[in-house]
Amino acid sequence: MDEKYRRAVDAAAIFSETDLSGRITYVNDQFCAVSGYSREELLGQNHRLLNSGLHSAEFFAGLWRTIAQGSVWKGEICNRAKDGSLYWVESTMVPVLDDATGKVDRYLSIRFDISEKRQLLHSLQWRVGHDVLTGLPNRAFLSDLLDQALEFSRQENIPLAVCMVDLDGFKAVNDGYGHASGDLLLVEVAKRLRSIVRGEDVVARLAGDEFVLVLRYVRDLPELRAALNRVLGAISAPYTLHGKELNVFASIGVTLFPHDNEDAGTLLRHADQAMYLAKQGGRNRFHLFDVIRDREVKVTHQTIERVRQALLAGELRLHFQPRVNMRRGEVVGFQAVLRWEHPQDGMVPSRNFLPLVEETDLIIDIGEWVMDQVLLQMHRWHQGGQGWPVSINIAARHFQRADFVDRLGEMLARHAGVAPQMLDLEIVESVAVENIQHVSTCLQACQALGVQFSLGDFGTGYSSLSYLKRLRTQTIKIDKSFVRDILHDRDDLALTTAVIGLARAFGRQVIAEGLDSIEQGELLLRLGCDVAQGHCIARPMPPAEVPAWVQGYVAPLQWRVLQQTA
Repeated sequence: MDEKYRRAVDAAAIFSETDLSGRITYVNDQFCAVSGYSREELLGQNHRLLNSGLHSAEFFAGLWRTIAQGSVWKGEICNRAKDGSLYWVESTMVPVLDDATGKVDRYLSIRFDISEKRQLLHSLQWRVGHDVLTGLPNRAFLSDLLDQALEFSRQENIPLAVCMVDLDGFKAVNDGYGHASGDLLLVEVAKRLRSIVRGEDVVARLAGDEFVLVLRYVRDLPELRAALNRVLGAISAPYTLHGKELNVFASIGVTLFPHDNEDAGTLLRHADQAMYLAKQGGRNRFHLFDVIRDREVKVTHQTIERVRQALLAGELRLHFQPRVNMRRGEVVGFQAVLRWEHPQDGMVPSRNFLPLVEETDLIIDIGEWVMDQVLLQMHRWHQGGQGWPVSINIAARHFQRADFVDRLGEMLARHAGVAPQMLDLEIVESVAVENIQHVSTCLQACQALGVQFSLGDFGTGYSSLSYLKRLRTQTIKIDKSFVRDILHDRDDLALTTAVIGLARAFGRQVIAEGLDSIEQGELLLRLGCDVAQGHCIARPMPPAEVPAWVQGYVAPLQWRVLQQTA
């Protein structure tokens, strides 16, 4: 190289020359300064003297292959200095061709020290993946660590536990001693957690006072419980901050993989759910996520959403079960019964899906749909010259809404062609007595609109003379659980007799539901109950079948005989 060019390169970069075998033939002062070797120690030595051990043999093979072919190689290399320290250089290696032969006869290497830049980059990368306060992996890095741990557990069939740790009492420390003390406490908690877990386990901080532990190689539940008790003990030991002793505790939620066979994000969510249950259980404890219970909740949620779709898609249907006066042989009304015409499962009875939605607002939407459809159907029958009262079951959540009466009034106004007294709303006894004052007031307001009311399931719960006095329903229904065994069970017979007597005493109509046999009807007639419904009379039927069924209905001969002798 021309001397003036060499001086220029020497001033700007770390410079060296080597022969074809890699022996050093020239180094400048900057090379000596950064490597820690003198010129005498370097000349004649192979460049392998500086090998850091961080690069693979394939890395160097590719480098030498490139320059041996006469091409320039550029890249970053980590070298090891004489004192053992590492330094990074950005290197450009240039093959020099012989003018006479045109072949490579030596190599020039121009390097720049980028150790500080690499350190800064590493620091920035560390900050991206770590919590600056505690030095623990943060949420982003935890996701990668947990994915790696799960992959290993799957391959080796080794369980692991994901634990969500939340401090109890941390807010009081922040409020009482200041955020600086709160930060010192978090740092101490992080140290304690790191000190009690194994090297292969993971301790991470999500945010605030939430930490995550990933415990690997969990052999069984006793081992897991022992580890979690160690965590609780370590965290609950007293802390000394600024000369003051204080205590905090922890609530831990745990889920165990592969029993809970989910992805990293779902496992963290499950551990979080379990942690809140630990808090609700009294704090300073751990709670294991219940996979079976969660599956049940998921199935329930999916069913609720599917029923919601069924309502919107028009898959719900109303069938009508006749109610007859057995003594006179007359149809006196119908009970509206909900069905779901499922695309795959066919006609599904309400007992298979309604209980799952009774505690959600979906039951209100369904209830209003039922009332609207019943009023619409009653109007159609009226236009055809026929009409019967129809009873509708009203769910507790629906009836207890503050705007129930107002919305009922609006619905009746939309169906002005139907007389309000033809609509009978049935509430069950247990709902009525939960808030007797509200129910009584609401019932009277509905009756002021002309609507009739029945009290269902009477005798199954809180029956009381005072309830009958305050709940002025027109009708009392004898629960089918009494009617079913009335012929064989003396207690059911006594209860049925008592309900009929109470109804008469308070001037109420009485209806028996769940009538399964002619003999049951005969006994009810002798006891003074004339009106009944049940499969013995007819099963619920689509509205189109109602008129023809009514026209063809004939009461059993046994009941007609009793009518003649009454």
